[in-house]
Amino acid sequence: MKKKILVLLFLAGLMACSSSESFLPPPITEEIDIPDDTDTDEEDDDTDTTTEIQNYKMLSLGDSYTIGQSVCSTCKFPEQLKDSLSANLDNTEYELTVIAQTGWTTTNLIDAVDSIDPPNDFDLVTLLIGVNNQFTNRPFELYESEFANLVNKAISYGTYNSENVIVVSIPDYAFTPFGQNFGNPEETSSEIEQYNDFAEAYCAENGISYVYITDITQLGLDNTALIASDGLHPSELAYSLFVERILPIAIEKLD
Repeated sequence: MKKKILVLLFLAGLMACSSSESFLPPPITEEIDIPDDTDTDEEDDDTDTTTEIQNYKMLSLGDSYTIGQSVCSTCKFPEQLKDSLSANLDNTEYELTVIAQTGWTTTNLIDAVDSIDPPNDFDLVTLLIGVNNQFTNRPFELYESEFANLVNKAISYGTYNSENVIVVSIPDYAFTPFGQNFGNPEETSSEIEQYNDFAEAYCAENGISYVYITDITQLGLDNTALIASDGLHPSELAYSLFVERILPIAIEKLD
């Protein structure tokens, strides 16, 4: 639409007359069309809706409880934790590295990580170790020193930040068919409790996140669905219950 502007064009003339009077002739009018800028359509700026994906690296250190003995490859707790993080934190992807093997003691794990020499750029590191120290009757003092060593290594792998580390308590295999027929189940539980008490106290003193899952495994005799087919290790269900406790802490660290 255009505005109509009336332009008055005046022609002034001065005419001398015998009476010395002057006059202005009538105005001449003409209509001129001028564009109205206010009605010009403006295109909306293009908005970049591309969402950047945040990539995280996870490292899980341990033994058969970390590698998921007797459960499927995606059933072990590190894999379930990775999937749960992805489901709860939008636009994130995770790369998981597991350094663990059935039967490993703290000594075996130290030797393995020293040989592999993982990088120090992991955003989250989990550590679950010690049951085979108890199972093979290693001196408790060995666990005390080597557990501290492994925590420090875990911190170094987690960008030298203790906030990136989560220690998980040792499951109690006394509450499994295997544990009931091996040695003295009550003594087994008591010794595992000693290991966990030390780990929990060490973590508290050094500002390390500690997640207690042992009580879940102590329900194994009442709920056999918590035990894997080998009659000894946790099942997929048990690991999912581990993850329910680990997940909120992991989210807080990564979000």
